[in-house]
Amino acid sequence: EKHVNEIRNESKNSINDYYDKLKERISELLNDNKINEERLNFELAVIADKADITEERVRLKSHLKFFIECIKDEAEPGRKLNFLCQEMNREANTISSKSISTSITHKVVLIKEEIEKIREQIQNIE
Repeated sequence: EKHVNEIRNESKNSINDYYDKLKERISELLNDNKINEERLNFELAVIADKADITEERVRLKSHLKFFIECIKDEAEPGRKLNFLCQEMNREANTISSKSISTSITHKVVLIKEEIEKIREQIQNIE
């Protein structure tokens, strides 16, 4: 959960930074040629939106919450926890693939490492 919160905090700024970097790079490439500023802003917004990881981060947090509830409330949570680990791993992979920040990618590696440790513990329960 700690790593997910760190990703949330870092990702707030990363999309805006990404947008600004893209805009600057495009301006450099066009070498002051005339461009339609409105169209450029639209296209940059679309690209930046594709890099947004908010949805995956929220789902990952939701899976974590449900995971903890299952541990507390279920007599034999093994299979359900295993499925939740798969879902958390999918969300982590998507965050990693969409991420534009190496720091976020490194945090995803730590999350995946923790998921694997949990999965090993679940195997002991089953």
